[in-house]
Amino acid sequence: MLSKKVILTGSFGVGKTSLFERFINNLFQDKYLTTIGVKVGKKLVQTEQGDLSMMIWDIAGEVTQDKVPNSYFLGTSGIVYVFDLTRPSTYANIVSDITYLKKINEFTIIRVVGNKRDLVADTVLQKIQADIGIPIDIFTSAKTGENVADLFNEFAKELIA
Repeated sequence: MLSKKVILTGSFGVGKTSLFERFINNLFQDKYLTTIGVKVGKKLVQTEQGDLSMMIWDIAGEVTQDKVPNSYFLGTSGIVYVFDLTRPSTYANIVSDITYLKKINEFTIIRVVGNKRDLVADTVLQKIQADIGIPIDIFTSAKTGENVADLFNEFAKELIA
């Protein structure tokens, strides 16, 4: 069976751990617990192309990604860059963060995820998409579960291909 390492990264408080818990354990907690260092979980994802064991690393949030230890990214096949749709400060550095991540992980697939979809109207989503300047791959809500499975299942298909 194929196994791939995927990192969840982004600023603190954007919902990385909540996405992690929703996907791995189908759980959500309203209480905010900051991640210290890294938390690793594994989930088997079944696709038409075959099964994939996803090793998902939930790393501590940083305002800019150049403060995250480069060693975390060794052997990474995919990066999920998460930002909070309700906090513009979490996507203020998105272009430079993505550029940096592409530089240290040249052949790694990167997906940009706007989380906390349940808290914003469609018109706000359109404005954020226009303001950011790079494509947003999917909008999720760890709280309701909206698009969380879709995010990881589609990512698994890309990682296998």
